[in-house]
Amino acid sequence: MNTLIAYFSYTGHTKGIAQQLQGLTGGTLFEIKPAAPYSEDYDTTERQGRKETRDGYRPPLAEIPADLASYDTVLLGTPNWFNTVAPPVASFLADSDMSDKRIALFCTNGGGGLGHTVADIQAACKDAEILDSINIYEDGGGEAKGQLADWLKRIGVTQ
Repeated sequence: MNTLIAYFSYTGHTKGIAQQLQGLTGGTLFEIKPAAPYSEDYDTTERQGRKETRDGYRPPLAEIPADLASYDTVLLGTPNWFNTVAPPVASFLADSDMSDKRIALFCTNGGGGLGHTVADIQAACKDAEILDSINIYEDGGGEAKGQLADWLKRIGVTQ
């Protein structure tokens, strides 16, 4: 199984989880980056993210993996932004052919859980198999690695 770990991270929580997943799976890390980075000022980014999410805006991305077709499984990481995926993740899904891929969401949040991220991914990736998702509060704390290992086994990515 060839696994891509594609993620967007603003505060670093999702990136940390992605790095742990790479350690557990040996998968390839790919950071989803908007072509124009978000402000380092949290309040400014929160206002921008709220507007982009409300308007359904999909920001242009810095790049898309050139070899996406070579992966059969995508572990997709996003923070919960206003109950859905962050706009760069929506762009990634819109710009990528996810046909016949297995997609498993890992969603970091500050208390909002998964929101409607799973339903939104299902709507964006109709020709993909959507596996069970995992909800991670902030960076997952000391229990994250064990929870991630259990999740990977449950969805059939590791044994």
